[in-house]
Amino acid sequence: MKKLFVALMLAALPLLSFAAEQGPELEKVAIDVSDKAAMQDGARTFANYCMGCHSAKFQRYERVADDLGIPHEVMLDKLVFTGAKIGDHMNIGMQPADAKNWFGAAPPDLTLVARVRGTDWLYGYLKSFYEDPARPWGVNNVVFPNVGMPNVLVGLQGRQVIGCKQVQVVEGGKKQFDPLTGTPLTHEACDQLTIVPKSGALNEEQFDEKVKNLVTFLAYSANPVKLQHQRIGTYVLLYLAFFFVFAYLLKREYWKDVH
Repeated sequence: MKKLFVALMLAALPLLSFAAEQGPELEKVAIDVSDKAAMQDGARTFANYCMGCHSAKFQRYERVADDLGIPHEVMLDKLVFTGAKIGDHMNIGMQPADAKNWFGAAPPDLTLVARVRGTDWLYGYLKSFYEDPARPWGVNNVVFPNVGMPNVLVGLQGRQVIGCKQVQVVEGGKKQFDPLTGTPLTHEACDQLTIVPKSGALNEEQFDEKVKNLVTFLAYSANPVKLQHQRIGTYVLLYLAFFFVFAYLLKREYWKDVH
């Protein structure tokens, strides 16, 4: 028994280590995959800013167009830049060998990235690039340190820098104040991101919405039948509830004469 306990503890060490090395607290983002307007905007952002390097090879242009309510001719004109046909998969022209030479590793396919990483992680990651001259592409990322890709959304967000500033102390989700004077308790934090004014095409609120729409599209791409599953599940639960009434009445009728 003791040997089994020790073996279980040793097996758990990697998990404990992973938990201790988690990154910064992620901002929660509410994703609604029934919002077609948001997904249309996200698909446009994905095609214009992401598909230069990242494919979505498990998706077809036709399926995306039909699910998002985009006419096929508009899809081909505005979102397809490789000469692909409407029924083709969302592949890219970049060859893996070339990508490895340029980036050190081939950029991953993003069809299922929302399932692998989660929407909160994606939202935080896309917003957390900052200038770092020591990195090959001149940028780093708070959520994914030593990232190996450029900040493709810098033209929209603007140049973001990291630095130190005084921030209010928060414990247990509550802001802390001096018990005698009532003034906020502060400490110096050196992981604060700041946008250089007027360096991007969008303001902070507009950029946050743009990133949220992109994450919404990626969430849809990772599970395009989610809404259908939810609808079918509702029908199944209603059927079971309806069937339960008759099953209960039958049971009561059968057992009433059994003593």
